[in-house]
Amino acid sequence: MTESDDARDTNEATTTEQADSYEVCISPVGCQTFESVPETYIVNNGEWADMAFALGQRDGFLTSTNMIPGFLFEPFGLGVPPRSETESMSAVSWDKEIFYEREPDVILMDPNYMHGTGWDDSWDEADTQEISENVAPFFGNNILRRRDFHDYKLYSLYEAFERLAELFQERERYEAMASVHDNLQEEVHSRLQLDGDQPTIGLVNSATNPREGTFYPMSTDVKGIEMKPYRDLGIESSFTPGLAKNGTIDYEQLLEVDPEIIVVHWGIGTTGDTDSFSPSAFHEEFVEPMQNSSVGSQLTAVREGSIYPGAFGSQGPLVNLLQTEMVAQQLYPEEFGDFEPERFPEVADDKQLFDRQRVKDIIQGRF
Repeated sequence: MTESDDARDTNEATTTEQADSYEVCISPVGCQTFESVPETYIVNNGEWADMAFALGQRDGFLTSTNMIPGFLFEPFGLGVPPRSETESMSAVSWDKEIFYEREPDVILMDPNYMHGTGWDDSWDEADTQEISENVAPFFGNNILRRRDFHDYKLYSLYEAFERLAELFQERERYEAMASVHDNLQEEVHSRLQLDGDQPTIGLVNSATNPREGTFYPMSTDVKGIEMKPYRDLGIESSFTPGLAKNGTIDYEQLLEVDPEIIVVHWGIGTTGDTDSFSPSAFHEEFVEPMQNSSVGSQLTAVREGSIYPGAFGSQGPLVNLLQTEMVAQQLYPEEFGDFEPERFPEVADDKQLFDRQRVKDIIQGRF
């Protein structure tokens, strides 16, 4: 791989065929020339693995720092190992030896994330440069959410997905997956037009601790892909800016807002001791403490049993399809059918909003 000297707009998904080589562009990496399609890769957050899986590249996955729970890929026939087996690097400590040991063809990470977060003081820009020169090129953008270091383009999910499709030379698969996504969006939006009543949603982060009476209110306006299922359904959190002091609110403040529904963002990843969603673990951690609180028990969402595990923020096109359907059922059960936590990620046939077999076919190369 060699970097292009051509000073073109890195925000364009440009591919130029030159014999067996081709060029792909993404910010902040720029335009790069690949002599052949990468076969193996390492990711940071799981959304890049999800995108690669959707493009038929499951076998090339080597390891990750923060991986999406494997059970969220089960509806698509993908055998993804438990996070204990896939997360070989700590989220707060970058081990350069992992890159050398695994020898990926490409590293699907935003290179600035490595030294820009401040989570690992031992890693600096020189380390990133060393890995890119001695191991493999970086290709990625920190699309999960905008951070302080991210003063360049923040791609939407499908903008990033399109660029990865150019990297893997999988344009047809990308277009097929984009069509499934568009059909789901059209289905949901057409049915929501029948219902003018939008529930009030209290979105809290999964760092929330109801036993201690500490809640982390969130906004769906946060830039990045983690809020995509809520934004696509037109959902706004009912918490106003400035409500939280030091980032948290207590039971009294929560009761003042008293949302009809409380959603624990990332909550679907609350799995207990297993790599599958555990309704009992979620209930024990988030619901029971509210029920047992003298103030919490007065909340509308508690009284009506409307406390739900929210979307796992890290998501690519596959998990996003599943979670858009999930959020629609949680927030609009009269239109889309009740969310059934005991059987998730399985969904009854008459409640499915997208064709699972169609997605499996795309992954397997049957367009």
